[in-house]
Amino acid sequence: MSRLYLLLTRWWTAFALAASLAMLAAAHAFERFGGMDPCNLCLKQREVYWAAVAIAGAATFWAVLSRASRGTPRIASFLLAAVFFTGAITAGFHAGGELKWWALPATCMAGNPADFSLEGLNALAAGTAEIKPIVGCDAVSWSLFGISMAGWNFFISLALAVFSLLAAKRPKDARAPRG
Repeated sequence: MSRLYLLLTRWWTAFALAASLAMLAAAHAFERFGGMDPCNLCLKQREVYWAAVAIAGAATFWAVLSRASRGTPRIASFLLAAVFFTGAITAGFHAGGELKWWALPATCMAGNPADFSLEGLNALAAGTAEIKPIVGCDAVSWSLFGISMAGWNFFISLALAVFSLLAAKRPKDARAPRG
């Protein structure tokens, strides 16, 4: 076990906070700059990272504020493990639906709520609006090495959950200050 491992497990909540913020930034960048509207399951996957930001942010803030020489609270790492496992399950369900392994909910469709306006509704009623097709959750809008965004999110969430468990069960020498 290297020093990096001890540092990572001791201050896991700070690393989890950074990873969660990076995942949210990437998701919003794909939406804003890539023009990919999120579906309902994509938004559910983001909620997991927002929950992780809240838990990790509070735990890191508490550890820094209280000058915790033993690192961040272990209970926060257990909570983060539960949150990230929930994210892995959600992302895995989404990725499985994209691969046609099972049917996704009928309510799963894409659309940006900010796109709706009074002018747009008037144009729709007048028949002059451009109607864009709705992309469902089962459509893969982006993939890398044959793995969709939901698939990558599954692997990342699973890795974050495992690291959270390792941080919660960290060895005694990582919890106590060396003296």
